[in-house]
Amino acid sequence: MTTDLHPRPRTRPARTGLVSRALLLRFVSIVGASIGFYLPLSVVPLYAKQAGSDSAAGLATVALLLATVACELVTPRLIARLGYRWALALGLVLLGTPTLVLTMSDDIWVIILVSVVRGAGFAITVVAGGAVTALLIPKDRRGEGLALVGVVSGVPTLLALPAGVWVAAHWGYTPVFVMTTVATLLALLPLPALPRRADTAQAGDHHGVVAGLRDPALTRPATIFAATTAAVGVLVTFLPLATSGQPAWVAASALLAQPAAATLARLFVGRLGDRHGPARLLVPGLVLSAAGMAALAATGTPSAVIGGALVFGVGFGALQNATLTLMYARVPSGGESAVSAIWNAAYDLGMAAGALGAGLVIASIGYPLTFALTAAAILPALGLAHRDRRP
Repeated sequence: MTTDLHPRPRTRPARTGLVSRALLLRFVSIVGASIGFYLPLSVVPLYAKQAGSDSAAGLATVALLLATVACELVTPRLIARLGYRWALALGLVLLGTPTLVLTMSDDIWVIILVSVVRGAGFAITVVAGGAVTALLIPKDRRGEGLALVGVVSGVPTLLALPAGVWVAAHWGYTPVFVMTTVATLLALLPLPALPRRADTAQAGDHHGVVAGLRDPALTRPATIFAATTAAVGVLVTFLPLATSGQPAWVAASALLAQPAAATLARLFVGRLGDRHGPARLLVPGLVLSAAGMAALAATGTPSAVIGGALVFGVGFGALQNATLTLMYARVPSGGESAVSAIWNAAYDLGMAAGALGAGLVIASIGYPLTFALTAAAILPALGLAHRDRRP
């Protein structure tokens, strides 16, 4: 018997390829949907204000958000009937084409109706799109893949939101509404290359939205995420008002720093979560989010405001990736649409609740204390995060 004096070093198993042709084509529809939602997002309230009043502008945004949340929770049933391709196609059409109606009418009720239809379209798009994207990413690299998807959707979001306002100011509202329709309809082109349906045999009725809302393995990460999306609602709604005594670049820089930091953080934590488990990132993400919001309470100090937005963005980006990856890992094939619906509903409801809650108290306690209380409101979620440490 001979002994190998020079054993060969162990080699790591080859990593699964991340970016497939189907995922690249999915990126096209992601970009189109992001432009379709964010390009007119700030323009429609301006259009409504011109046609009616400040309250009319607010109604348009509220109608959009309420329709989005309501439809997100029923979209998995639609996907079960139509499949991913047709559901995503329907969502894109409802998201983009109604804006053409605004080129012909500025009646406030028409604007609200268009906002409702667009909200339904966006809900279908993000739920169906999120589910099919999860299918296209290898399970062992899902965190990294979702981070890459976050960048693909985040960059057009950062550009489209200010671009819509700029185009409306220089060329009028009609070009914005036409560009919105064109972008979303172009996003239909790659859909034939995407999967039609998931294998629902494993998921059955046990992983629909209603069942998912009863499952602590899904509701804990969703609740943790909602705690920070509520803080986002406070930040984006009230930070410009809180810093009105500062130069305009302070609020602009902070509002740019937060999503930029979140996008970059998702890239880093995605790979980290794949190696060590996404549940390990929940506590650091919550701590950073709370610390960033606490720093924003120093509204008279530009460095604290911008730095706080940056730190909050890092924590928020970590939680975006970790909670979604964790929830996808806890359902079998066919349960992706329910996860996408619950996670997106937590996002939208959290933002709305944060903005509404802060609006009720901010007049009596002021901006600094409101930001400090928002930071404190994140901390109870640490208890859920500690209970959720299993991968």
